[in-house]
Amino acid sequence: QVQLVESGGGLVQPGGSLRLSCTGSGSIFSLYTMTWYRQPPGKQRELVASITSGGITTYGDSVKGRFTISRDNAKSTVYLQSNSPKPEDTAVYSCSARLSNYEYWGQGTQVTVSS
Repeated sequence: QVQLVESGGGLVQPGGSLRLSCTGSGSIFSLYTMTWYRQPPGKQRELVASITSGGITTYGDSVKGRFTISRDNAKSTVYLQSNSPKPEDTAVYSCSARLSNYEYWGQGTQVTVSS
């Protein structure tokens, strides 16, 4: 089992810098595929980015070229960064850890992109 805690949300200026962290505990973090999801207000949850245990990354179409996912297994942490956030990136961001048929979720963190 994995416990996940997200951090780094809050108010971000359009075109500013966004960096979210998701730290895991309780299991072998390096084995898990880590994924960031988001749910904008009034909309369905969508995949933002994913990174496998081997470091292969996948991005949602709406964030390609703007967001970067990375992981530091020594710190049991996955990161999501953007240097060009837009107001439409406003959402609750959640991370998940998946291994075989098991998936664990964090509680989510609110990101608001606004001037």
